[in-house]
Amino acid sequence: MEVNGATTIAESEPIKSVANSNLSNGTGTLQKHLAQAPLSYKGHSVLAPFTAGWQITDLEPLVIEKSEGCYVYDIHGNKYLDTLSGLWCTALGGSEPRLIAAATAQLNTLPFYHSFWNHACRASLDLSKELLETFTARKMAKVFFSNSGSEANDTIVKLVWLYNNALGRPNKKKFIALEKSYHGSTWIAAALTGVPTLHKQFDLPAPFVLHADCPHYWRHHLPGETEEEFATRMANNMEKLILKEGPETIAAFIVEPVIGSGGVIPPPTTYFDKIQAVLKKYDILLVADEVICGFGRLGEMFGSDKYNLKPDLVAMAKALSSAYVPIGAVLVCPEVSEVIFAETNRLGSFFHGFTCSGHPVACAVALEAVRIYKERNIVERVKRLEPKLQNGIKAYSDSPIVGEIRGTGFIMCAEFVDNKSPNEPFPIEWGLAPYFGAQCRKHGMIVRALGNAVMLCPPLIISEGELDELISIFGKALKATEERVKEFKSQQKK
Repeated sequence: MEVNGATTIAESEPIKSVANSNLSNGTGTLQKHLAQAPLSYKGHSVLAPFTAGWQITDLEPLVIEKSEGCYVYDIHGNKYLDTLSGLWCTALGGSEPRLIAAATAQLNTLPFYHSFWNHACRASLDLSKELLETFTARKMAKVFFSNSGSEANDTIVKLVWLYNNALGRPNKKKFIALEKSYHGSTWIAAALTGVPTLHKQFDLPAPFVLHADCPHYWRHHLPGETEEEFATRMANNMEKLILKEGPETIAAFIVEPVIGSGGVIPPPTTYFDKIQAVLKKYDILLVADEVICGFGRLGEMFGSDKYNLKPDLVAMAKALSSAYVPIGAVLVCPEVSEVIFAETNRLGSFFHGFTCSGHPVACAVALEAVRIYKERNIVERVKRLEPKLQNGIKAYSDSPIVGEIRGTGFIMCAEFVDNKSPNEPFPIEWGLAPYFGAQCRKHGMIVRALGNAVMLCPPLIISEGELDELISIFGKALKATEERVKEFKSQQKK
């Protein structure tokens, strides 16, 4: 079932795909640990993110005990192929020894030091240099470290405001984001996010945020309209929005190269070329949210490379450390950073930062992760295996309940509709995506199920054999979901 976008699967659906004898850990058998574990975590004490209260009260949580490559194991010994990479983030899987070694070495040397007042640790200095060399879509000058993508996007808004204040443009403060985009759940990042469920009861969105049309061609194109014509209309609509608000009030446009958790929506052909021309015309900064797309996910090191984006600021997190340790980063172009440096000289300091900005352990792990992406040619690996994943899943497009299967690189979404029409979604109360997710769990696989959409974002290290497993389980779950739809339709006829 699904409540406010949160997917749950009842405890009464047991999933057994691996014998307990196959599991062990470094300090003893997992079975020994389980013997000491409580039998139930129902009603646990965590205020869980994106989870309704009744789910915590009434249902057993899925408690994950161990990760190994592309698989995770729960406390009952069940094994799952994790095709969401945790939360779009464990690009190098769950047991990369080099990342564990990097964290251990740093913990043994310098477990913490701050980055205030021009203090630093070697790991943060080395990582900043590595990131500036790795991001090549356009020249970047400085790096600010946060603890998450949300904090990175919050920081970007403050930097842009500081920039325009320094230039004597106090009214140029508004941000444009896209409907269906996701930029985080802290206050400013949630305001930027184009998903209404993140706004309800939180007094959002904020007045400085405007939301432009979601460029989803399949859902929103007019009859007979080509992708390029659709992209032109989207750019024209963006320009109309800017003129309506006043170009002197618009500071920046923030965008994911591919909309991620809002439904995996790649841009239509020529969209970013046309949008960037509009931004340049009205002196509006471009912010690339690379939190999901960065570090090889799309078959290029960054989404900006794939779509020829020339951003002024960039947010990154998630795969930056393969999520082994929380870390985010903001890259700032020379034109913006030079103005900010001059203004902080005038003010006496840069009055922004976090206790754990540039945390030595997080930076050490992230530095090793970036080196692994390069040394193992992860980008080329994704390019080589992309057709297997994309074609394998898109082979199910003929299913009578599938409206569109979309994606690029190692990120995909299948959307369920009736009669192949984007205007005929199945009733949410049918719970088709959660049911599909439950069927995947039954066969030993985790996906993201939301409303009528199922999303995939597998680790970038996934093997060809594991891709075969993913595609096979997807097909089994789809077949069961088709039967579910037949049952609902037959009940409607009675």
